[in-house]
Amino acid sequence: MGIEIERKFLVRGDGWRQAARAPLPMRQGYLAAGGPKEPSVRIRIAGAAALLTVKGPGGKVRAEFEYAIPVADAEAMLALSPFATLAKTRWEVAFAGHLWTVDEFAAPASLAGLVLAEVELDSEEVDPDLPDWLGAEVTEDPRYSNAALVAALRPGQGPG
Repeated sequence: MGIEIERKFLVRGDGWRQAARAPLPMRQGYLAAGGPKEPSVRIRIAGAAALLTVKGPGGKVRAEFEYAIPVADAEAMLALSPFATLAKTRWEVAFAGHLWTVDEFAAPASLAGLVLAEVELDSEEVDPDLPDWLGAEVTEDPRYSNAALVAALRPGQGPG
């Protein structure tokens, strides 16, 4: 079984940009947005690749199953989503032996300007050094999961 262990933070300022690697544009949607106690099913197109991901409920630690799929299939699945499609740019930032991902949201418009950072960990016991550009930790705050962000929105609407 695949397990994801990660911590998530709000980002403050632009201090991370100087160390950021090349940006990767992404679009993603959900067939099931889940919730704090339900799984989610995500379709993501990142650059020229597409993935289907099933994530279990949880915060810092949860089940995760991810599979490469044809981009054409991903486009068709995104069209089936009852939720708004997220558009974001992902940046990688190396800091103190860990690789952080920083996501800048662009769409829907109500999420434009939101910037979140995540770090995946090998175990729950790992306590990484935190960059000074991090804001509040939101790992256990279900409102900041990508699935929750879209579940509160319908295409063409603001937050619910």
